[in-house]
Amino acid sequence: MHFTSERRLDDGVLEREFTLDDIPGILWTPASASAPAPLILIGHPPLGLRRMYPRLAGRARYYAARYGFAAATIELPGSGERPRWDAVEQARADLRRAMEAGEPVGDEIVDALVLPLVEKAVPEWQAALDALLALPELGGPVGYEGGVISIGIRLAVVEPRIVAAGFFAGSLVPTAMFEEARQVTIPLHVLLQWDDEGNDRQAALDLFDAFSSKEKTLHANLGGHTGVPQFELDAGARFFARHLI
Repeated sequence: MHFTSERRLDDGVLEREFTLDDIPGILWTPASASAPAPLILIGHPPLGLRRMYPRLAGRARYYAARYGFAAATIELPGSGERPRWDAVEQARADLRRAMEAGEPVGDEIVDALVLPLVEKAVPEWQAALDALLALPELGGPVGYEGGVISIGIRLAVVEPRIVAAGFFAGSLVPTAMFEEARQVTIPLHVLLQWDDEGNDRQAALDLFDAFSSKEKTLHANLGGHTGVPQFELDAGARFFARHLI
């Protein structure tokens, strides 16, 4: 891990950009901590870190100020400053074409769009976690939230250092990921926007039902994809506080 920039934000949070094997990332650490801080990995949609920065930084700074958590994110394959990925670009084009034509989005498009991303992104998140937890100011336990829900599902299954996760039921999920969801046993906090025009509500409910976690909570709110109420930020933070502190 190589830090490329560092700045102290006006609330005292230290923000550092880094690269890990040419993968860009950002780490936020609280202004002061008497012990190594618990860590939340913040996922994001494949729109690029720069475009997503205001939302990511806002969540990270909230967690730092309220609970003393550190937070980190990395750029997804094929997005932002990373090289284009022809196969995924084609799948995105096929998805746009189907949606604009009002056609059903077939399993083959969903699989081509999501499964390669999961296969490539999850090992990168694990490598980032290795590097982050080697820093003296960070410690376990670790939470994961947001982003492409299929990446979160795979991480919850294969990464024992992640002890709790917050998912947003707002992205396409391949059929194969439902079987992996049955292997998820960590505590879950799941958000669902009831009127999300790009999300299959029943599929989201079926996915929630598939999770094997003994503690899983579904927060469903009226509104579209970007209409998550502000109070859900605090609800998610309190969820992580129960499991990371």
